Amino acid sequence: MRLEEYWGIGPKTSELLTEELGVERAIEAIESADTRALTTAGLSRGRATRILRRATGAESMDLLATRDTRDVYKELLDLAEEYAVTADAADSIRVLTPLPTREAMAERLDDVLEARDTWADLSESDQRAVLSAFSAYDAGGGELAAVDVALALRDTGIESGVFEPLAALDGESLTAGRAALAGLAGDGESVGEGADEELDRLRDQLGQIEDLAAASMEVVEAVQEGARRPDEFQDALVRHVTSETGIDAARIRDAMPREATDARDFVDVALRDLRNTLRSDVQKREEAVADRLEDDLADAREDIDAAVKAVDDIAFSVSLARFAIAFDLTRPSFVEDRKTIAVKRARNLTIADVESVQPVTYAIGDHTLELDRANQPPSGDRVAVLTGANSGGKTTLLETLCQVQLLAQMGLPVPAEAAEVGIVDTVVFHRRHASFNAGVLESTLRSVVPPLTESDRTLMLVDEFEAITEPGSAADLLHGLVTLTVDRDALGVFVTHLADDLEPLPIEARVDGIFAEGLNQDLDLQVDYQPRFGTVGKSTPEFIVSRLVANASDPVERSGFETLATAVGEEAVQRTLSDALWTDE
Repeated sequence: MRLEEYWGIGPKTSELLTEELGVERAIEAIESADTRALTTAGLSRGRATRILRRATGAESMDLLATRDTRDVYKELLDLAEEYAVTADAADSIRVLTPLPTREAMAERLDDVLEARDTWADLSESDQRAVLSAFSAYDAGGGELAAVDVALALRDTGIESGVFEPLAALDGESLTAGRAALAGLAGDGESVGEGADEELDRLRDQLGQIEDLAAASMEVVEAVQEGARRPDEFQDALVRHVTSETGIDAARIRDAMPREATDARDFVDVALRDLRNTLRSDVQKREEAVADRLEDDLADAREDIDAAVKAVDDIAFSVSLARFAIAFDLTRPSFVEDRKTIAVKRARNLTIADVESVQPVTYAIGDHTLELDRANQPPSGDRVAVLTGANSGGKTTLLETLCQVQLLAQMGLPVPAEAAEVGIVDTVVFHRRHASFNAGVLESTLRSVVPPLTESDRTLMLVDEFEAITEPGSAADLLHGLVTLTVDRDALGVFVTHLADDLEPLPIEARVDGIFAEGLNQDLDLQVDYQPRFGTVGKSTPEFIVSRLVANASDPVERSGFETLATAVGEEAVQRTLSDALWTDE
């Protein structure tokens, strides 16, 4: 296969990868989603991620039909990445894509939820020990770094769930393999320091002799100070070199020349001979040790490979487990025989203050969620028109449904107490874009209509379509879009303030509403974010105007807001501000 056959790889990128990695290694990196290999070769992280997403999930990336859908997808990955325990785990999360089959989704869900349960069952001290082991992991350190983490994780004694592969490793073999890897990881040498005591001793002596040879005149002076007579010079040299290097006296004597022109020449020749013989000894010892380490490494190869894989798999699983626990994610139920997306007490993951989020129950299509009758979404309506208060959470609900659908089809748990999800081919999420011109209208229609006409397994999530054209035309177009969604047997939720202008809706569609309930003592808008089914919501502008009237300190400004209060209903504003001062000018 040619590199340029992969999405996003043109001639220049192909040339770069070929030069840095070679074709075979580059293809292996792409197929195994090895972000580190591609970035090390010179690609930006963003480009490498895009290439790998397409390479590993090309058949499912069409699920992300619009820019807004893709934005939600990226936001979900960004959130999950925050819980990664290693850089490689973060890279693996970044290239997660929707999966092509229900079986693949269920398999990944099983793995993630097993990891979640394993992690949740660990004590805090065990969790800290695991995180500590991973915190020291530098994937750039290769197999040695991975084996160090594997040994550290084994030392925790955790062997259940996702940690089970560690228990299957041969500890003695892995320790021997670790020593071999460390020994063969020398800096510029075939054998590293610490691999063999004798080799280390010979290297130390060689280094010391080289230092003495580089300052031979100083050696001569030191020896002459210890030699009272010329015939004592040789003995003094032996004592000096032995004290400085620890080399055996007999070896030093063997290196001394029989003839020399003077003391300096005598010392130079002796040290040079010692240096040469030590270099030879170091080389021979290094070769012998390297052969032994290679044999040890070969014997431990199976356990080393298993350890590297286990560390990567556990890091990935623990990362997703921490993400699932942080947001209390649960398993969705996949349905095949009916079209639906239904959630019980769902939460939006991108809202920072998770504790204050009001969970929402909602459904379209044929669902079987067990819910309180008072909060039971109708079953069977494949399309809903969602209406209601400004800042009432309508867009947030669309985004939440998008998050649930994408997470489920990525094989990840979802932010709801319970969820039923039908598999779709395309998610068309369109946020409100307040740009009022023909170009925006055309581009929007081009992005939302084709996916709907190409498949009957489409989820439409459209927010305030009227914001991109004039109200009269917007109502006609939105009615047509709702009708097309019904005709195409798709699912859809459409947020609008034009519900009255859409009548009559197709019988397969319903209208839901979100209601503002008033202002609290701090004049903050109070909204019941749970939609009421089959009811048109109210925008309740009197609440907003009431707050503006109450907060206005300038008399002229207040007078202006009071004029607006008269326009929206003075009685309603007075009722809202039951204990606020109201004056007629």
